[in-house]
Amino acid sequence: MPRTFDGSVGWPALRARFAGALGPDTLAALDEALAFAAERHGDQRRPAGEPYVEHLLEALEVLVDGVGERDPDTLRAAVLHDVVEDTPTTLDEVRERFGPRVAELVGWVTKEGDRGAYLAALRGAPDAALAVKLADRLSNVQRLRTHPRPAKRASYYRETVATIVPLAAGRPWFEDWYRDWQAEHADLDEGER
Repeated sequence: MPRTFDGSVGWPALRARFAGALGPDTLAALDEALAFAAERHGDQRRPAGEPYVEHLLEALEVLVDGVGERDPDTLRAAVLHDVVEDTPTTLDEVRERFGPRVAELVGWVTKEGDRGAYLAALRGAPDAALAVKLADRLSNVQRLRTHPRPAKRASYYRETVATIVPLAAGRPWFEDWYRDWQAEHADLDEGER
């Protein structure tokens, strides 16, 4: 059974836990990114009803605790990865506030237009952007069975296996996690089509 990450513990608890792994400058940068993301996402909720910020914290936790990522720009991009896609925030605002590299990473993982083209383009993304995407999707699928729509559970499982699992190739921690997840959720492939 793959590890489950839990953003419901909140930023103060995660921050305290990360203090031994991340330096004070990185923690301060994450404080700023999380405050910005929380303000921009506001009262948004996940499909099962959880506050949206929990998803952002889970993606961050995957990178810090799971993968061992320490790069501040990659970590801030994980926190900000949906701010352009799901709020009125622009990539230029992200660039002005958090710098060009964070904006580039957020840009790579922002869906604009055709979903299939977006997923295909990810194959050419830089490693840091792929890490953010893999952490994002991991948060989305780790509790896939709680999604309120069975048809969505099945289609999202199939999409993840077809387009996201291959992106984990060559990234051992993600390969292992997604392999275990796929085996545990294989029955979803038999779900509604």
